[in-house]
Amino acid sequence: MKKVGRFLMRGLIAVVILALVLGAGGAFYFKSYLPNTVAKQSFPQIDGEIQITGLEGPVDVYRDSMGIPHIYAASAHDLFFAQGYVHAQDRFWQMDAWRHIGSGTLSEMFGSAQVETDTFLRTLGWRVTAEAEWEALGPDSRAILQAYTDGVNAYLKDHNGTALSLEYAILGLLSPDYKLEPWTPVNSLTWGKAMAWDLRGNMDEEITRAVLLKTLTPEQVDQLYPPYPEDHPVIVNKIGDGAAISAVPAAPTDPALLSALPLDSVQSNIALLDPLLGQLSDGIGSNSWAVSGKLTDTGMPILANDPHLGIQMPSIWYQVDMHCMPKSDACPFEMAGFSFAGVPGVVIGHNDRIAWGFTNTGPDVMDLFIEKVNPDNPNQYEVDGKWVDFETRKETVAVVGGEPVEVTVRLTRHGPVISDAYGPLKDQGDPKDKEFVPFKERTGIELPQQYVIALQWTALTPSTPFEAIWGFDKAQNWTEFRAAASNFHVPAQNLLYADVDGNIGYQMPGDVPIRKKGDGRFPVPGWNSEYDWTGYIPFEEQPYTFNPTEGYIVTANNQVPPRDYPYMVTSDWDYGFRANRILEMIQNAPGKIDIAYIQKMHGDAFDASAAAILPIWSEINYKAASPNEAYALDLMQKWDDQSTADSKAAAVYQQFWWNLDQNTFNDDLPERYAVSGGDKDFEVMRRLVQTPNDPFWDDRSTTDKVETRDDIFIASLVETVNQLEKDHGKDPAQWPTWGDLHTATFRNQTLGESGISLIEDLFNRGPFPTGGGKSIVNATGWSIGESFEVDWLPSMRMIVDLGNLNNSLTVHTTGQSGHAYSEHYADMAPLWASVQYYPMWWDQQSAIKDAEGHLVLKP
Repeated sequence: MKKVGRFLMRGLIAVVILALVLGAGGAFYFKSYLPNTVAKQSFPQIDGEIQITGLEGPVDVYRDSMGIPHIYAASAHDLFFAQGYVHAQDRFWQMDAWRHIGSGTLSEMFGSAQVETDTFLRTLGWRVTAEAEWEALGPDSRAILQAYTDGVNAYLKDHNGTALSLEYAILGLLSPDYKLEPWTPVNSLTWGKAMAWDLRGNMDEEITRAVLLKTLTPEQVDQLYPPYPEDHPVIVNKIGDGAAISAVPAAPTDPALLSALPLDSVQSNIALLDPLLGQLSDGIGSNSWAVSGKLTDTGMPILANDPHLGIQMPSIWYQVDMHCMPKSDACPFEMAGFSFAGVPGVVIGHNDRIAWGFTNTGPDVMDLFIEKVNPDNPNQYEVDGKWVDFETRKETVAVVGGEPVEVTVRLTRHGPVISDAYGPLKDQGDPKDKEFVPFKERTGIELPQQYVIALQWTALTPSTPFEAIWGFDKAQNWTEFRAAASNFHVPAQNLLYADVDGNIGYQMPGDVPIRKKGDGRFPVPGWNSEYDWTGYIPFEEQPYTFNPTEGYIVTANNQVPPRDYPYMVTSDWDYGFRANRILEMIQNAPGKIDIAYIQKMHGDAFDASAAAILPIWSEINYKAASPNEAYALDLMQKWDDQSTADSKAAAVYQQFWWNLDQNTFNDDLPERYAVSGGDKDFEVMRRLVQTPNDPFWDDRSTTDKVETRDDIFIASLVETVNQLEKDHGKDPAQWPTWGDLHTATFRNQTLGESGISLIEDLFNRGPFPTGGGKSIVNATGWSIGESFEVDWLPSMRMIVDLGNLNNSLTVHTTGQSGHAYSEHYADMAPLWASVQYYPMWWDQQSAIKDAEGHLVLKP
């Protein structure tokens, strides 16, 4: 059971005990009264008229057969006001939970067990940064946010508790003193910080590499983090006009210094946010590609996008269609696509002239600095030989049903001291313990007598991505799109573009630091200026391309710039297996590419690890020890490498890959840093199988022999067959397909993780059999060592036809509604699991014809 569920456990146990005491009455409450009566109280009105204070004129809201609102308003104010209103109608519990995450106020909602998480969030200072952003916004952006906020609050004025969402019925039992606050513009802006954290880049790798140096040599660590493959594509082969720039030299790594740092505790506390925002997993990413008209059946571009994010209920996306009626200079918005509930505008989608998609760039925008603390004055730290005072910020964590907790945040010139949230980082453990070894004896070196770890991160400098997004929403061409992109500071995204004039393009934006020294791969000393940032890569020199001669652009978190690009963006790119496969499918299309072929590409389940690993069996002299071993080996070797839901061979292979990856590496790694089976492991294994006697093949748990590649392959096959026989029987006909093992269950991120079935059954939906896997185009992630269950996924799939916008298709993961037991709560999930779509209506008459409701909001 995940931490986010554990913090509710005590209260939920009390609820369940109460239900048991009540007997049949308690079961009736959870299984009948809540779903059949209380849940319906929150279903929104979608027909008729509602009079609302604050509107300038009437607004029409048509909801199509999937529950998606199509909003038509005469002014920009009313358009965004209505968006806020419908977001609150459908998703306010999600909005409420998200704003408490963004502000570090979860304890106000769920009690004292969240103080630790809130303390870390307050240390990062997301809300403080968002407040500074609000003050710095121009009048147009403030007007958008204020209109949206007024729309949300117009709905809250007449709705509270279970009239907002079923979850408030449970929250009322757990936290009866919780008070709902009005929405504010800052609540919207904090979500930009949450998404920046979710897409934060390589800080986890920075910590992991440092920790691995405790037990591995620098050469072995480099072996586990190989360079980007020469045989996989980069996004931009040649940048447009660019100045000649000198490269920044990398700094030598000090293994003793880094191995001494007790970073395990830092990693543990960073993981506090994983249940809330999703784990940054090896191989997680997104796909997008644009194909020009010279390759399509219509002669016009097609743009495809599927962002990969953590699995959750409801979907992270809220689909919406918004139109100024008429469009004018005063009301320039006409757009359709995907928004965040809680934020105005369309994040990914299209308007009347252009379409755009996102994948994460993953630049290295976080550095950990080891700061030397004055041993005689803990309120000071060293800067270039001088002691300077820490800046401090006092925070009060309010706790529902409890006493407030005071927090002091210390800040250095690099950023907040994140180690204050974790306790002492020097000599961890009890000196009285006979196994305790002081820091100097452990490392053989003398570090500062006192030190802390500070985080420098671009997202803590005030800037919001939403200004750029509102610019995309109204951009009419490539020039205007790039101008908006120049305001996209963090999280840096691969911006894919296509337009109705037949153009395709790509732009990498974002604040990517330039370092005096070092490459950001490891924590560095902060007590001098040797490793400081000197600025950011200028936007004019960031990678872009427009109408490349190939006629296509592919982005899948793979390396962005040309291989001779002089700036360091990151050394931790996705290793490009998905990008390579997408490129192959475009280049090998059987004819002109149409939307049906794009759908096939979205659902492609080719596993590149199998293509590299299974041929090795031809080099291994092994006779199967049993008929089932022979069957399993034959099944894998004859397999087409497609991990589709109905494939039994895929199920056998993925179990084998689980065992092979663990048996090869886990005896060499600390438990917390065990293999995960994603793109990095794919690439490391692809290289390692070519060296049968590499020391990594040796099993350290055996002392009587030195294992080779062939030994580990055979042992992994034997283990796989034994597991299949144990779990599914000795008859291979009864062995599962991949979809039997690899299922998606959509869980409410708070109440759905409790471990209490009476609660979980109210909000969770699934399991749904799926195909795909890690570093596969149909990127349904799972975690080796834990479960085959999907833990992150294509959060939506979108195909935009620039020849006829009304012909575009899409789907997202669960349903449009956040209300359990609504017909639109999970109606998209079966479509998503089987890679099917529904129309992304653009023409007003199509939306009206498909409408299940027409609501008029009137002033």
